[in-house]
Parts: sequence; C-alpha cells; structure tokens
Amino acid sequence: MTVNDDSFTNWKNREEIAESMIPVIGKLHREQDVTVLLHSRSLVNKSVVSILKTHRFARQIAGEELSVTETLPFLQALTTLDLGPSQIDIGMLAATYRADDRGLTVAEFTAGAVIGATGANKIERREPRDVVLYGFGRIGRLVARLLIEKAGSGNGLRLRAVVVRRGGGQAVEDLVKRASLLRRDSIHGQFQGTITVDEANSTIIANGNEIKVIYANAPSEVDYTAYGIKDAILIDNTGKWRDREGLSQHLRPGIDKVVLTAPGKGDVPNIVHGVNHDTIKPDEQILSCASCTTNAIVPPLKAMADEYGVLRGHVETVHSFTNDQNLLDNYHESDRRGRSAPLNMVLTETGAASAVAKALPDLKARITGSSIRVPVPNVSIAILNLRLARETTREEVLDYLRNVSLASPLKRQIDFISAPDAVSSDFIGSRHSSIIDAGALKVEGDDAILYLWYDNEFGYSCQVIRVVQHVSGVEYPTYPVPAA
Repeated sequence: MTVNDDSFTNWKNREEIAESMIPVIGKLHREQDVTVLLHSRSLVNKSVVSILKTHRFARQIAGEELSVTETLPFLQALTTLDLGPSQIDIGMLAATYRADDRGLTVAEFTAGAVIGATGANKIERREPRDVVLYGFGRIGRLVARLLIEKAGSGNGLRLRAVVVRRGGGQAVEDLVKRASLLRRDSIHGQFQGTITVDEANSTIIANGNEIKVIYANAPSEVDYTAYGIKDAILIDNTGKWRDREGLSQHLRPGIDKVVLTAPGKGDVPNIVHGVNHDTIKPDEQILSCASCTTNAIVPPLKAMADEYGVLRGHVETVHSFTNDQNLLDNYHESDRRGRSAPLNMVLTETGAASAVAKALPDLKARITGSSIRVPVPNVSIAILNLRLARETTREEVLDYLRNVSLASPLKRQIDFISAPDAVSSDFIGSRHSSIIDAGALKVEGDDAILYLWYDNEFGYSCQVIRVVQHVSGVEYPTYPVPAA
C-alpha cells in the first residue's frame, strides 16, 4: 500500500467517525438542550466535512490538529450522563484530559469536568422566551437565521414576529420578497433549511418556526398581545431610535425588554458580550449591543490591558461599505458618504473609540479612532495600535493571545489565525467578534499593533444573540469552565 493509499484510508476512517458523531450531537441538542462545541465552534447541524475541518482548524491555534478519534470518546461519554441545558466543548475536554495526571478514564474525567451540568446540579429547561424583530434588514435577517438555528428542542429563544413597514407593492408580494431575502443572501449564502410563506396569515414558516410578519409604521401601531406574544425581547434593527426616550416606545404590552443593534446614546448601556454583559441589571429594560467595530476591538483591548496594561491607543478601521452609503454619487446628509461606495475608499468617522469607555469604564487609557470605508461588501479589519505599560516581545504576545482564544472567558469573542495568506473573504461567517491575525502582529518594546479581522455582519449578529440569551436567562453555562 502506498503512502497515498494510507492517507486516503485514514481520511475515509475519519469520515466514518464524523458521520457517527452527527446523530449523537443532534440528539443531545434536541432532547437535552446540550450544544456540543469544538474550541468554541458549534458542531450542531454540521456536515461530515465541516466537522473534520473544524477539528483540523485547531492546529492553527493549538499547534496540532485534533482528531475525531480523540474527541469521539468524550462525545460518547456525554451520552451516558444525565445532562441538563449546557454548552460542552469536547475540544477543551480532550485538551485538558491530555494534561491531567490522575489516571482517570475518559468517562470518569468527563463526568467530573461537566458535573455542574448533571444530576442535581443541572439547570432546568426554561419556557421559550418570545423574541420580536423590529426591522428586517441585513442584521435583522442574520439574527433571524441565528434564532431559527438555535431553536433546538423548542426551549430557549423563539422568534415570534417581525415588524416592518409595508413595501410599495401588495401585501402578498411584500411577504414573498421578504421571505426570499431570508432564503438567499449574496454574501452569507443559502438559508440552511426550508422556508414557506403562509399568505393568508401573513406568516413565514422557517424550519417549522412560525414567524408573524406585522406591518406598522411606528411602535404605537402594534398590539403584540393580539398575536399571543408575551414577555418578549424586542430587537430593534432599524437604528431609528438610539436613546432611552425613543426606544421606550417599544415597551408596550407583550414587550419586556428592548435590545438595540447600534450604539446607544445617553444613559443606554452599551454591552459587549464577554466583557461587560454581567453588569446588566436584572430590571434593565433598554440596552444596546454597541457597534460591530466596538465588539471587535473591546475584547482584545481588555485582554491586552489585563496582561500588559494599556497607556493609550488608536484604532483605525478599514470597514466594508454599508447600506447607509450611496451606490452612485448622490446627495447624502453625511460628508463623503454620498460618493459611490463600490468605487471609492471613503474617509468617515467611527464612534467605536469613544464607546470603549462605556464597555471598559476601568480602562483609563485614551483611545482615539478613525475609519475608512472600502469597496468590499463584508468583513472589516481594525488596526489597534497600543502603548503598553510594560515591554514585551512578539512571541510572548502571540502565545498569550493564542491561549486567550483557546481557554479564556473571551474565547467566544476572540479567535486566532496564523494562516500566512489570509484575506478578508476568509472570515465571512465567522461567529467570533474579533479574529487576531498572528502573521500581522507587530510588537516592539512597549508598542504593540494588533490586526483584528471581523465579519461586521454575522460576527456582530452572534454577539447580539449572546446578549439576548443572557438577558432572557437562556445563556447556558459552558463546560469545562474556562480559566479566569
């Protein structure tokens, strides 16, 4: 047998193992609300090849490839346990088991590592929490996709309705067009599942989820109780109102909390999940998820401040063009944004630097910022230039940030890539809010420059969902517990 035959046989064996993992992962998710992760990446509803690629990707951040032969025993061990709702990272289980010297079997080690999610310790499944989307643009539709994907066993979050202004055509035509935009996306691809339209009841049915489409020109026009919606979290994707007074219009019968997908103004809390979500007061009804760029820079900024201290910094964002720019030169109320977005680099302002103070109030360093919009439709990069409180080396910072992405409380926000030829399109669909480009990192003494990729649409939408899960009480704990 040749080497090539050995490689092919090995691949086929791993394919067979990955195929056997799919029904186990699906059953845990549907029946016990357990989401199986691999280094913070969900394996739920993933294909054989996707599972194998996710295992291989671990090589870039952990230094060696994970094999399905190594993680399968941990997955099998989970099926023997009385698990409650949780997220369990089998990549972290495998990594920590390697370093464990107690001589335990895989089953014994797994039972101990996830003990907080089993038996008398497990949390009970909660009743589904209603969610309403106010607006159905780029972020609204991606948030809808995520809510539908995470419906799982039917517990957790349940997308009940979408509120939009009626289009120029007939109601039926409007509904069909909105369903079509949910079904197909030029950047993020096809919706994973089936979508049908119930024209008579103004409803979109996506993977069995009945989503009422409500037409209204203002919050005051909607009676949510008429649709059986109660205690709901409303996600405002329009950005029309950004202060407490404007967003309070949504607090009507049936709506309990309002989450804004744009930077909040005034006393509206700006939340970056993973950094300050634990500061949300239980009775807070209005909050903001800040901006995509704020979510990209704050987690790595916190990580660097925690380890090295930060005296000052500047962030320059090279940002994909957005829907508030013109396709062709035309009047725009903002400077420069009236010039053709697909044809120009456009200097513009960013509020991300000033938003840092809201998310990291203990950081005393002055952070400045500016932005350039460029002719790509998605994925941006933030260049974070920092003056540190102590000198360090590039190797030390790389090792530290790699570990942060693998085993810290920020591992859902911060990703790490060492591919030498990575470009922006490689990060379309990333669920992390910030991806550290190892090859581009520069460190000299007490100066460090971090290059942070981020999918400003999908990665940000994932952060929005995490905030909504947290305030709704369905953000289930992750095991094994990351080191503080």
